[in-house]
Amino acid sequence: MPTLSNLSLQPKFSLCLHNPPSHSSPSTPPPSHSSILHKIKSCKTTRDLQKLHAQTIKTARIRDTIIAAEILRCYAFTNADGLRNAYSVFEEMHDPNCFAWNTLIRAFSESDDPFEGLLLFRRMLSEGLVGPNRYTFPSALKACARAGRVEEGKQIHGQIIKWRLESDGFVVTSLIRLYAMCGSISDARRLFDEGVGYGDNVVLWNVMIDGYVRHGMFGSAKTLFDRMPHRSVVSWNGLIAGYAQNGFFKEAVDVFREMQGEGVEPNHVTVVSVLPAIARLGNLGLGKWVHAFAEKNKIYVDEVLGSALIDMYSKCGSVDKAVQVFEELPKANAVTWNTLIGGLAMHGRAKDAIECFKALERSGIVPSDVTFIGVLNACSHGGLVDEGRAYFDRMAREYNLKPRIEHYGCMVDMLGRAGLLEEAEELLSSMPMQPDDAILKALLWACRVHCEVELGKRIARRLMELAPREGGCYVLLSNMYASIGDWESVAKVRLLMKELDIRKDPGSSWISIDGVVHEFVVEDDSHPRTKEIYSMLEGMSEKLRLAGYVSDTTQVLLNVEEEEKETALRYHSERIAVAFGLISTKPGSMLRVVKNLRICADCHSSMKLVSKIYCRTIIVRDRNRFHHFKDGSCSCKDYW
Repeated sequence: MPTLSNLSLQPKFSLCLHNPPSHSSPSTPPPSHSSILHKIKSCKTTRDLQKLHAQTIKTARIRDTIIAAEILRCYAFTNADGLRNAYSVFEEMHDPNCFAWNTLIRAFSESDDPFEGLLLFRRMLSEGLVGPNRYTFPSALKACARAGRVEEGKQIHGQIIKWRLESDGFVVTSLIRLYAMCGSISDARRLFDEGVGYGDNVVLWNVMIDGYVRHGMFGSAKTLFDRMPHRSVVSWNGLIAGYAQNGFFKEAVDVFREMQGEGVEPNHVTVVSVLPAIARLGNLGLGKWVHAFAEKNKIYVDEVLGSALIDMYSKCGSVDKAVQVFEELPKANAVTWNTLIGGLAMHGRAKDAIECFKALERSGIVPSDVTFIGVLNACSHGGLVDEGRAYFDRMAREYNLKPRIEHYGCMVDMLGRAGLLEEAEELLSSMPMQPDDAILKALLWACRVHCEVELGKRIARRLMELAPREGGCYVLLSNMYASIGDWESVAKVRLLMKELDIRKDPGSSWISIDGVVHEFVVEDDSHPRTKEIYSMLEGMSEKLRLAGYVSDTTQVLLNVEEEEKETALRYHSERIAVAFGLISTKPGSMLRVVKNLRICADCHSSMKLVSKIYCRTIIVRDRNRFHHFKDGSCSCKDYW
């Protein structure tokens, strides 16, 4: 394994090895150059730079290495054309200095073709006129990392040792980043352990932690994070973002709280990183606090932060606040429009989503394929089949957008919900790509709802071939058989699941009270206030009975007695969460519950009555959408 003191060079990428020349300080440009250099540095547009470039060619000042190198630098980081111009300047230089080499290598390493930077570095070594320095190697290593060329990186590591730069913190940090990005975590850690002796280099620690996060090694990342002698805001942001982006939402929020406890002030990146985690947890109280913090500390709400806030408010059940945030943005772009349309669709506000789409078109923004996913989702949740068909057609006809698998998924879901199962199956067959498990599960769910057993069997077979260990398929098939009382087939499916060791995802619901998230599963008795919760559940059941509620025992997909079915329904996780909310909040307070699965029809019916009996607005976010229960009715109009 490569270390700072031991590395064998590989022949795959031949680097010319020569003795390092002595490093001399760059010569100071004569005073007569200062005005030209000042003009070059002051150029605000590429056109101004091109004029000065032409002037230096005309006056032969371009032969001056320092002036040429400065023109090269100004070209290099503008755009692809600028990089080509920089390369042309470089090729015309009679004696390019180290600054010119470094600038061009760095520019290529950050371009769409980083391998070109690696080739230029090899050329620098092979020509041997100018030797690399501590600024050359980080760019060459970045080129390797971005091109995924770890073997070439190992050879550069050997060059670093040859040039006696193995103790340079800047260079070592780049080496660790290379190995971490290319998956050589053990090499990265070995270098890190040797490099810790270079002092409290917080960047070194951040790079190693980022390497662990990139490869899902969160235990190692957190252990190292806790050991850091000093943490910058970048350290905190990296861990928060890593947790949030990999589905560890609670952990992301916990680190955010720890950051506050340490007295580290969040910045724009922190807020953008933690909001998705807050959104997924449905913790509106914390989301509001973060928003207020951003406003109080004058963190600019640009399109990125604005989109994160819109998404957070939408997913936390406060879609009206999401609309308000959107309307207060200084400028809206395609991303913020898409986020708002998607949020409205999630809440079943299909017509509002369509109005937003029309407003987007009027604003001159061209809708993207993501925009159409939002609109088609809105049509699906709102039962707007004709409108959905029209928008699906407009994608290709008006905007030349090729439908992706997500668009076909929206259409199949929309047709399936509406009971148009034959049309859904036809669309499935006509897709230019193979359907994924999400599309097949959507159609299988529709078959279960509409009792289309034969079609359901065909779809289930396809789904099992595509994803043989996907538990959702077996559960849906079993539920479909149970809904028609075919218990023999249910038993066969359950037995198959047992043989394949496939487990059903347990239903769970969580509710945030005073900023603390409380999670419940079916028949949960682990909460410290279990006795109070179950007492409230008994009271809810009695009041529901007096209001004329009758349990829909067809939702219990087990071959047991009716009384057992009623009991099973009573202790579904979302009901426990609501009961806990009722005993933990003031009368009239809104309750917000998040559930990891779809809400069942019986819980849906009972929630409507509970909202009326207890005079509460209850917002439930299930796997597919939001349900706003108020005064005995639901925002979905019983279409979900």
